[in-house]
Amino acid sequence: MRIIIIHQFFVPGIAHSSYLVAGDNACAVIDPERNILPYLDSARRMGLKITHILETHLHADFISGHLDLAEATGARIYAPASGNCAFPHQPLKEGDSIRLEDIAFSVIETPGHTPEHICYIAADMSRADAPVSLFCGDTLFVGDVGRPDLFPGRAEELARALYHSLQEKILTLPDHCEVYPAHGMGSLCGRSMSAKRSSTIGYEKRYNYALQMQDIQEFVHSLTSNMPAAPDHFARCSEINRAGPRLMKSLSSPQPMGPKAFFDSIRSKRTAVLDLRSYPAFSGLHIPGSWNVDLAGSFATHAGWVLPPERDIFLVVEVNEQVKEAAVQLRRVGLDNVSAFLEGGLLAWGANALPVDSVPVVTPQKAVDMVAAEDATIIDVRSFDEMTDDCVRGSIQIPWHDLRTRHRELSRDGKYILMCKGGRRASIASSILKMNGFANVLNMAGGFAAYQKLGICTL
Repeated sequence: MRIIIIHQFFVPGIAHSSYLVAGDNACAVIDPERNILPYLDSARRMGLKITHILETHLHADFISGHLDLAEATGARIYAPASGNCAFPHQPLKEGDSIRLEDIAFSVIETPGHTPEHICYIAADMSRADAPVSLFCGDTLFVGDVGRPDLFPGRAEELARALYHSLQEKILTLPDHCEVYPAHGMGSLCGRSMSAKRSSTIGYEKRYNYALQMQDIQEFVHSLTSNMPAAPDHFARCSEINRAGPRLMKSLSSPQPMGPKAFFDSIRSKRTAVLDLRSYPAFSGLHIPGSWNVDLAGSFATHAGWVLPPERDIFLVVEVNEQVKEAAVQLRRVGLDNVSAFLEGGLLAWGANALPVDSVPVVTPQKAVDMVAAEDATIIDVRSFDEMTDDCVRGSIQIPWHDLRTRHRELSRDGKYILMCKGGRRASIASSILKMNGFANVLNMAGGFAAYQKLGICTL
C-alpha cells in the first residue's frame, strides 16, 4: 500500500490548480482544466486508471475538462447537486462520501464564492479516519478567500454564506489538514492570493487576513468592497460548465490562410482578428481593426474579457507554433471558434499590398512633453485596484477593458497616449480605440513602471 499521492497541475495565466489524487491502482482528478493531456500522461506514467472526476463548483473563469476526461477514461463525474448540471454525473450534497481504495472523500457544502460550491475532505483510511487534505476549490485560498460578488444582486447574501462556510465548517478541521485550492496568485477569483500554492488550516487561521475577521458585518463589508472587476467570460463559463462544454475533439484546428483569402474572410462582421504578437510588433505594423492581446501575457484572461464570443477568430501570429497554444488558451475561456491563422504573418500581408496600420510608441519623457504642450492626453488604463496616489498628472483614468464602451466619452479628434503598468494592456486599449475610429493613438513605452523612473512629481 502506498501513501496517498497528490499531484498538482498549475495553469499560468489563469492561475488554476487542479489535482490528481492517487491510490495504488486508481486515481481521481479534481477540478480538471479543458486540456486533459497532462492528466492522461501523469496517470499513464504512474500506472494508474482515472476512475473519478470531482468538481467543487461550476467554474466561472475557465471551461472545465470534465466531459473530455470522462469520455477519454470512462471515469465517473461527481458534482454539486445544487449545480443542476445537465450532463451525466453523480450529484453530491452535505454528508455524502466517495471511496477510492483507501482514500475517503467527505463532502461538505460551502456556498459563498458560488451558491452550489462544495469541498472534499480526504482521509487515508489505511492509517486513520482523520482529515488529511482539503480540496477547497474557490472557498479558501492561500492568503485569501473566494470572492462572493460574481452573481448580480447576491454579493451580500453570498458573503454571509461564505462566512458561515468558513467559520462553521472549514475552520473546524484540524490545523494539520492540508489546504489545496483551485487558484493562486494571478487569478481574479479572489483579491490577494499568495503565490504559495498550498497551505494548512493552521497556517491560514493565523495568517489569512479574511479569517481574522470574526465579526460577520466586517467580513461582509470587506468582501463586497473594492473588488477587482470581473472579466466578461466569468458570466458565461459557469453556464457552459453546467450544460457541458463541447468536447475538444469536436473542435476543428485553425487552418492556414493566405493573405488575400484572409483579407476577404475578415471583411465579414462575424469575424474578429486577434493579433497575439508583442505590443512593439503590433505597434509597428498590424491589420486595421484587429485586437492585440499578447500571447506572452495573461492571454486567456484578457482575450476572454474582451473578445466577442459569437465571432469567428482569425489569428495573426509571429510563428506558426503559437497557433496551437493560442487555440488551447482561447478554448479555456470558452472562445471555441478559432477558425484560421494568417499564413506568412505580416510580412506576407505587406508583400501583398494589403492595408496596414500602426500605433506609434513614445517614451515617458516624450509623453510628458506632449502633455505639457497640450498636444496629447494620457489615458491611464490600469485597473482601479492598481491606482495609488501616484497617478500621472492630468491623465484620464479608464480601465483598459472599459474602453469598449467608454470610448464614447472621448473625442475622436483628440490625440491619446495609452499607459498601463508595462505596455501590454495599453496595447489592447489602443487596438480598441483604433477599431472605434480613433486615428491619433500612441502607446507609452514601458508604461507606468517606466514613467516612475523619470522621478517627476505626479498629481
